[in-house]
Amino acid sequence: MTEATAWAAVLGAASGALITVLLVLARRLARGGGDLGSDAEQAAYRALHEAGLAATHLRGGLADGDLDRAARHLRSLLGSATVALVHEGRVVALDGETSDAVQDAAVSLAARVADSGRRQVTGGTDGEGKGIVGAPIVVDGRVVGVLVAVADPMRAALVRAVGEVADWCAAQLALGELDASRAALAEAELRSLRAQISPHFIYNALTAIASFITTEPARARELVLEFADFTRYSFRRQGEFTTLAEELRSIHSYLELERARFGDRLQVVLRIAPETLATVIPFLSVQPIVENAVRHGLEPGERGGGIRIEARDDATHTEILVEDDGVGMDPEALRTLLNTEADGAHVGIRNVDLRLRQLYGPAGGLVVETNTGAGTLVRMRVPKSQPQHDLALHTGGVRT
Repeated sequence: MTEATAWAAVLGAASGALITVLLVLARRLARGGGDLGSDAEQAAYRALHEAGLAATHLRGGLADGDLDRAARHLRSLLGSATVALVHEGRVVALDGETSDAVQDAAVSLAARVADSGRRQVTGGTDGEGKGIVGAPIVVDGRVVGVLVAVADPMRAALVRAVGEVADWCAAQLALGELDASRAALAEAELRSLRAQISPHFIYNALTAIASFITTEPARARELVLEFADFTRYSFRRQGEFTTLAEELRSIHSYLELERARFGDRLQVVLRIAPETLATVIPFLSVQPIVENAVRHGLEPGERGGGIRIEARDDATHTEILVEDDGVGMDPEALRTLLNTEADGAHVGIRNVDLRLRQLYGPAGGLVVETNTGAGTLVRMRVPKSQPQHDLALHTGGVRT
């Protein structure tokens, strides 16, 4: 996880630098004449522009990306007659001349490139005659594809350029793999959180439901529905994000089931500002904190206790607080918990902290105030504007 995060930082910085250069050059071009008047400056801008367009279509990989569009921009970038991308012995994208002869030549040359791991050229190489050049696209030390260009005449500058562009394509594919790895990591973390739905809790919930079947059948039916709502939400597969309103519905179901067991020993106070209900939050980010408060804060004490859940509008952010008056925790033990790999007790809260930091930066993690015998207060701040996290959800009210 640490290595993936480090690579993300390095590659992100490189991408940021490229975007900055593009913006500066674009601004100069927009001004016209003066600032971007030389042929060299204009050529640099066009090259960066085509590279940026191709990058978008390469990120999906050589098996699934929008490769025909990528090939079109790569051909414009290289200035060649034809460009082909070859993957696993077949042409997966082609722009320019599309005859069978060109495709066969591209596949044949790509096979030699893949075998040698080096750039290969056939045909004219001295500025005379039609030629074809292929360069390996190497990711993690293995040739994943070959970039092939055809030109008439074949120029030495183009031969070198194909090698450089192939290396650049490899960087874009590596970024795409990193994005996929991060998505897989997020899914693994969600599976880990789901796995923390304790068999002990399920057993207690079902036992509580059974205890009402003969004495209060209506109450038993309500609890069965709450249990169904809770499990349906916890195991849903609709993505990494939800709304605060949806998460609170699941928390309501969880607390109703715990109330059936604790009775009057569990008091819950909700203070939710209506304007915060539509806030987009990471899926299963508040619920594990509430479960942690009940399981590790209140359950160890015989007297039970209270939980306060609050959400308030804080300018650009929504601030969410979960507080219990339970047994608390030693601050040093908490610090160790949040900074080391752990299995078992409290793993859910560490998982939430890591996900928040990955999404919102180092300052976006949980803030926890606790001490032995003094209860626990957990605070998170989530940006209200997250245009990259689109949700096709309908937000309704919260049951209390």
